[in-house]
Amino acid sequence: MKFQPKTTDYQLSPYTGLTRESWLEAGRYLLEGIFQNIDDFSKPVVMPRKETEITYPHLNESPENQAVQRTAEVFEGLTRSFFIAAPLIASLPDLEICGYSMAEYYKDHVLRVCTKGDVLYVGTYEDQQKIVGKADPFRTFQQTVETCALVICLWVSREQIWDTYTKAEKDSIAHFLDGYAHASTVPQNWRLFNMLDMAFLNMEGYPIRKDVMRDHAQAILNYYAGDGWYRDGHCFDYYSCWAFNVYAPIWNLWYGYENEPYIAGQFEENSNKLMETYGDFFDRDGWTNMWGRSNIYRNAATSAFDGNLMMPGGKADPGRARRISSGSLMQFLGREDFLYQGVPTLGFYGQFSPLVQGYSCAESPLWLGKAFLCLHLPADHPFWTEKENNGPWDTMTEKEIRETCLDGPALCFSNHQANGETILRTGKVVKAPRDTHGMWNYSKLCYNTKYPWEAAPAGSGAEENRAVISWAEAQQYVLRDGTAYPEGTVNPGGAGKANVTFWHGQREGILYRRQFFDYHGEAEAHWIQAINLADFPVSCGILRVDKLRLHRAPVSLTLGSYGFPDNGTEVAEKSCGSARAVILKGRDAAGREKQMAMTIYDGWKELSVLHSHGTNPDSDKSVIICASMGREQQYGGFEPYVLISQVITKESHEDFGEEELFPIAEVVYTDPEGCGSYGPVMLRMKDGSVRRVSYEGMEGCLML
Repeated sequence: MKFQPKTTDYQLSPYTGLTRESWLEAGRYLLEGIFQNIDDFSKPVVMPRKETEITYPHLNESPENQAVQRTAEVFEGLTRSFFIAAPLIASLPDLEICGYSMAEYYKDHVLRVCTKGDVLYVGTYEDQQKIVGKADPFRTFQQTVETCALVICLWVSREQIWDTYTKAEKDSIAHFLDGYAHASTVPQNWRLFNMLDMAFLNMEGYPIRKDVMRDHAQAILNYYAGDGWYRDGHCFDYYSCWAFNVYAPIWNLWYGYENEPYIAGQFEENSNKLMETYGDFFDRDGWTNMWGRSNIYRNAATSAFDGNLMMPGGKADPGRARRISSGSLMQFLGREDFLYQGVPTLGFYGQFSPLVQGYSCAESPLWLGKAFLCLHLPADHPFWTEKENNGPWDTMTEKEIRETCLDGPALCFSNHQANGETILRTGKVVKAPRDTHGMWNYSKLCYNTKYPWEAAPAGSGAEENRAVISWAEAQQYVLRDGTAYPEGTVNPGGAGKANVTFWHGQREGILYRRQFFDYHGEAEAHWIQAINLADFPVSCGILRVDKLRLHRAPVSLTLGSYGFPDNGTEVAEKSCGSARAVILKGRDAAGREKQMAMTIYDGWKELSVLHSHGTNPDSDKSVIICASMGREQQYGGFEPYVLISQVITKESHEDFGEEELFPIAEVVYTDPEGCGSYGPVMLRMKDGSVRRVSYEGMEGCLML
């Protein structure tokens, strides 16, 4: 059953109605779902497991690794549910859920997982080394992640839990934390886990290695890429927001301001820089985009607002921060399919295996509890007392587009008032050629807040259409050729996807990127099939003017629209001169009206509809509109180089206008053959504007 708040105030919160009391109710709703699965006070937060092939504990692991994973699951369930429970306990010390005192349950179980000999003991770092049978100084364990959650929650509920332990009990917990605080970590956002462990110990009077602390902190600072975003490993994703921009502010409060003022000042400045544009990352309803890894954490992305506002110099707009946080909360808790036996599913909405990574377990989605850390802000904080506002959405005209382009993290997001959606276009992406999961997460051409990414087509519908459209995926180009690759491998089935995306940036309102198909690091880039991407927003979507950069022939190419939830879909076709469009109308799994259209212009020959199932996060069945160049094209003469298309969407069944479906009045090429082989391409739009697309000069500024 979906969450329905009992307490609302549409004077204070005109967009969502949610107040601080509403958030407390939402926390209780989640805790009740969790604790209905715990039939004895002594049992840990280990939840029903629907998926067993991808998530841990992995059935095919060695007994030693399975033992480590079982304890990790116990610890993960405890600490991530504590993200929800701790701020509720601080606000409601006598809170009971399913007959259990929350303060007593977490006080007892925290001590037990840290106490050697207890059946729930999850082991120190040194214990884990012994279990796997060797002392590997570079081996890391999931428990390190969870120790950070633990110390944050002990801080949030200090008066109700931490301060009630005896000195001996505190020493036992501190001893448990010490190994994870100082031992090996992963050289990306994990450093923050060690930093907070050490900061908590230091704050409580326990000795730490301050040289190790400084080394981690300077490394984190050097991951900063600009515009408030940090590079996590190679990638940019929400870890920059729910890790770097939450943990660094907490570290500032616990340790940085006093001991490392320069680094703390930089962390605060970076957080404020993020706040300048982060609100525009969400859509008019406050919805979070499905993008990057770990999207089972969902609205945890809003915790960056809390991270900023907990600092004395935080500059986030409190009313807008709450509006987005509450909107994103209801994006998920307002769905009937959000829970599995009371616990958030391993998916974005309902259960969705293509989204799930092997480092997750049944309790991992409880990381979304990080969004509830806003409850540690007191009731009189501006986050709770200021009136909700929707930022620029409140003043944008009917068809206005607000676009933000950030070169540091290679992110371009556009807010579309006509449909209320936010579309994200990304760059600086490098994935292994066969890492389809990574490509879905990072290298789709566009990510839309109302159309979460679709996995590769599957099922009878895909089989029936394969002969017609070759092969296609949503918001990805797929190239078929016979290119040979290193180690004698051949493009399997001839289906190559773009696994590397270089960023060029924006010129004259056009965003330029380059994608390489099946790029291998050991192969020189100029031997690889590629496409220059050039696109810009229109009122209801994105218009593409992309140019092929091919090496060998014959080839064929397809391009998919977004995945469209198929709960009874109407399909229509329209044409205007040589341009064609396919229009879909239907509803998502929650019953909301949906409409999507794909239009093709020059370079494309066919437009087809592909049915699939099990590949869409919103609905079991889905539809993709697919553009195709037709059968294998020989390159070497005056073939079309430029591919022009658009995808537009609407959250209603009101028909698209003719100018929305077919916005181009004329395409003017520089070359005399009119195929776009060289020179700028001019698009004269029906609204009177002119768009000049020029791919020349990209070579000198391609960024990863």
